[in-house]
Amino acid sequence: MKELTCIVCPMGCALAVDEGAAGLMVSGNRCPRGQVYAQEEVCFPKRVVTATCAAAGGEPRRIPVKTSAPCPRDAIPELLTDIYRVTVSLPVCAGDIIIADWHGLGIDVAATRSAAVCGA
Repeated sequence: MKELTCIVCPMGCALAVDEGAAGLMVSGNRCPRGQVYAQEEVCFPKRVVTATCAAAGGEPRRIPVKTSAPCPRDAIPELLTDIYRVTVSLPVCAGDIIIADWHGLGIDVAATRSAAVCGA
């Protein structure tokens, strides 16, 4: 049995997940969203990734970035390696795409803060 805390809504239900012959059995959820969350978390966990990438010349030296969608958890180390290899030319505006459609998964990596002079 695996125990999880549902993060879909503010209720924070304590979920218990058992894998049986009939599939995953989820208990403790107060709404159907908890069932979906538990199944996804056990079978195919994903996370939104935040990191920083290098800026080319000037200040700041690092630009904060974030994925546009959750990334499969087992692919996060490779994604971080790719983010850390990128050097962004300034200026950069919040929302600018730094890496587009990473590995064809529909995950973009975007700047979360503007740096240097950003056009209006």
